[in-house]
Amino acid sequence: MKSLGRHIIAEFYDCDKEILDDVEVIEKSMKDAAYETGATLVNSSFHRFLPYGVSGVVVISESHLTIHTWPEYGYAAVDLFTCGDDVDPWKAFSYLKRALKSQRVHVVEHLRGKYDEIGIPENSPHKMEV
Repeated sequence: MKSLGRHIIAEFYDCDKEILDDVEVIEKSMKDAAYETGATLVNSSFHRFLPYGVSGVVVISESHLTIHTWPEYGYAAVDLFTCGDDVDPWKAFSYLKRALKSQRVHVVEHLRGKYDEIGIPENSPHKMEV
């Protein structure tokens, strides 16, 4: 199926609680995950909540990576959305699973902008094989 992008929705369970509550470590891990995909980093914004938890986004030329953590549950919700043929969101997924020390995951991938549903011709410069 051809599409404009790939969107991985990941739930990381049984993660290291200290990592999940450390905004600097989370930001570095998310940026490193973006680099793992081969993406071009544009900007990032991260915030630590009180009493605990971190939310953040890494904007890449090819779309974005986001995270929301619940350290008290050892849980992180992550979206990895990439467009084009040159980046692989699964590389970011694998990197983050290790970085967060997740023992259990639930993950789904959605194709965004499926060619046959939005009428993009086969010879489009946006062509992407999945």
